Amino acid sequence: MINEAYSEEKEALFSPGAFLGERKNICDTAIATFSGEIFDSVIGKYPHEEIAYVGSANGHKPVYLLDVEGRKVIFYKSSIGSCLAGNEVIEIQWQTGFKKLIISGSAGSLDGKLTEGKYVIPTYAYRDEGLSYHYAPAADYIEITNSAVLGRIFEKLGLPYVKGRVWTTDGIYRETKNAAEKRKSEGCIAVEMEIAGLQAVCSYYGIELYTFVVTGDILDGKEYIPDGLDEANHSLDKFYISLKIAENI
Repeated sequence: MINEAYSEEKEALFSPGAFLGERKNICDTAIATFSGEIFDSVIGKYPHEEIAYVGSANGHKPVYLLDVEGRKVIFYKSSIGSCLAGNEVIEIQWQTGFKKLIISGSAGSLDGKLTEGKYVIPTYAYRDEGLSYHYAPAADYIEITNSAVLGRIFEKLGLPYVKGRVWTTDGIYRETKNAAEKRKSEGCIAVEMEIAGLQAVCSYYGIELYTFVVTGDILDGKEYIPDGLDEANHSLDKFYISLKIAENI
């Protein structure tokens, strides 16, 4: 049973060190994006050097240290989905030592009137995925621990935002009407694929997670509307907001 996956036992059969060698401490803050377009744009603009990688049978994914007007920050393109994104956090943190992770992405809206024109700051995530149950005791929701801090930063920056619960699921083609209505009745305003797993992993390893999303596709109407998904995925403003968050944490 998935609700029996978590254990207080700390020592696993192997650690990232089996593949990556000794731990390193290079930089305190990391910024991640899910967008290939944002990633390429940022790498094309700022001086950078490769300092780590994520490697597998699928190939080699570089992790960079950016120089943003004299400020050093780790930057990488996250895989999509809770399991891959969460495990990348573990491996990249092992190689770089970051203590704070800022990650932004897109989501589907469960309440278009509430989320339209606003950034969404998750407060809790419904754990409809598998990774989080290995890093936190079983529960329906996991608290997103720095949502209040992020809200204050958005207030300071004058950015429009809304707080609310989100629904993390890996089964995107099983987002049924009944399931969406149930999540919405519990206060979920958006659905995405990573946040529950990311929070569980970050809390387990003592990493501060700061996360926000932009809604693109709309799931609360009579018909599914994907029209805003491309802009929500690839709008470069999320990276610049992440830089501002880094300055304020």
